[in-house]
Amino acid sequence: MKKRIIMYCLLGAPIGVTISTLITVLFSLLYGDGAYYPVVPGLEAACGSEIRAVVVQLLGSMLYGALCGGMSVIWDIEEWSLLRQTATHLIFFSAVTMPLAWLMHWMEHSLGGILGYLGVFFLIYLGIWASRYMAMKRKLREINERIREM
Repeated sequence: MKKRIIMYCLLGAPIGVTISTLITVLFSLLYGDGAYYPVVPGLEAACGSEIRAVVVQLLGSMLYGALCGGMSVIWDIEEWSLLRQTATHLIFFSAVTMPLAWLMHWMEHSLGGILGYLGVFFLIYLGIWASRYMAMKRKLREINERIREM
């Protein structure tokens, strides 16, 4: 289990950086004026310069990706029910996401910003849960078909 967690963390780190970079490109395309905006203005202001903010965001994205990768082993614990997997993953995922989003200025530092971020967070999480549910349902269907064949 420990080896799997480490492997998932090592795989998750570059995925976190890739997703973060793709998000900055997307936001620059949507909201920019033809320029590339690698970080949000709040993070740049907090860090004192754009390059410091980029480094902080890079490290934060690596950490986030690694932690999310490591947490994905929760979905591999077949002895647990989907409810237990979901609740455990949601607790850990929230404990990592919310403070990091606050520190990285990925959410506006206001009640509205927090609530908006939580709304998006839970919608994304619902998508993750639905994909896990469908995967588990497919797996059960395959097992039942094998049993019937016997």
